[in-house]
Amino acid sequence: MRVEQLKSVYFIGIGGIGMSALARFFLLKGAIVCGYDRTETALTKELEAEGIDIGYLADASRISDQIDLVVYTPAIPSTNPELMEARKKGLPLLKRAQVLGLISRSYRTIAVAGTHGKTTTSTMIAHLLREGGISCNAFLGGISVNYNSNFLAGNADWLVVEADEYDRSFLEIHPDLAVITSVEADHLDIYGSENSVWETGFLAFAQHINPRGKLLLQEKLLPGFSDIKSDFTITSYGLYKGSAMASNLRVERGQFIFDYRDNAGTINNLSLSIPGQHNVENAVAAIAIVREVGVTDQLIRKGIATFKGIKRRFEKIWEDSEIVFYDDYAHHPTEINAVIQSLRTMFPEKKITGVFQPHLFSRTRDFSDDFARVLSKLDEVFLLPIYPAREDPIPGVSSALLLKKMTLENKKITSPENLIDEIKNNKPEILVTMGAGSIDEWVEPLKNVLANGK
Repeated sequence: MRVEQLKSVYFIGIGGIGMSALARFFLLKGAIVCGYDRTETALTKELEAEGIDIGYLADASRISDQIDLVVYTPAIPSTNPELMEARKKGLPLLKRAQVLGLISRSYRTIAVAGTHGKTTTSTMIAHLLREGGISCNAFLGGISVNYNSNFLAGNADWLVVEADEYDRSFLEIHPDLAVITSVEADHLDIYGSENSVWETGFLAFAQHINPRGKLLLQEKLLPGFSDIKSDFTITSYGLYKGSAMASNLRVERGQFIFDYRDNAGTINNLSLSIPGQHNVENAVAAIAIVREVGVTDQLIRKGIATFKGIKRRFEKIWEDSEIVFYDDYAHHPTEINAVIQSLRTMFPEKKITGVFQPHLFSRTRDFSDDFARVLSKLDEVFLLPIYPAREDPIPGVSSALLLKKMTLENKKITSPENLIDEIKNNKPEILVTMGAGSIDEWVEPLKNVLANGK
């Protein structure tokens, strides 16, 4: 199937970050694009404004015989009327990851995988390539602040993709260059165990790299890949360690300044405006990859300085003389810990208030001790009810489970409806909202309250 030549494509679950990027790709290729999602969001409104017809009620009558391909996300239940109708009609039906895999066969592909850091790293790579004069295509797992989109269109033969481990989606991709930023237990509803995350997930993904390709690993991951048998090259990166590394790291006037070094030489005094040591490490990986492609040091310096980040990845929402407000997609203990560490580095004397919405009952159950431990590093925490996404409730698993295990004194469960009043009454110095569910719907109302003082 030559997916680029399809004339009519229908997306079931079009509002997802990966699905919407594919929808934009097909729209740009001249296809008629339609879709369904159960909830209207800012992203679906943007897609509609771009010319995509979206329905918010699952309606089998929307699945016509004229559709060339139906794309669906694994989060869609098998009982979805539109999915059932597509199967009944015998229409071509593919998962999102399969379509991305088919598209990638037409390009030289750079794929970024990892439990954490893949969205920022892949977006950095795409930005550095474009700043370096290589107009790549890119499917991103977040909305780039520089380009206000999760899909970047280009006319070069390079493609940048975020390789998602959920549902083993990344096994559909056969990259020329690959990065693995981290490997931790997650999506245990899919993998079953941490060992399976390694064996049937990331190690299997590595085996899909083209024989003459290259794999760049965060340096702590090297031992886990020591027995892998392949013809591709394996190198490493990190902070102060690895074949590519950052050194002389410091913070000056809110900027993270560092030197980059690999076997090809050194680039001194790079300035990164998005905060956090983890983002410096992501930048090292991105620089190593684009150097491989041929971007010059001068343009790398410009690209790092002009990179504005990704929406909902340590995004500064509001700042005045009394409060600074950040929002982050963090929904795993390691991600939450990185956010808190970055805030402590930037604001060592300030009181930090966190609002966290747990994502998935299974993840809350599997990592309850770790969630409680990292959240307890905050000065004050408001917990929202668990966002279920695709899951049914699990007996005994709720935000109250985390509250009970957290060791800090100032902790409370609140509803989204009461959140604004809670924040107004507590007058935080540093506020951060975290989660992958619906918590983003409350970011703008919180910003308005802080900006207007009421």
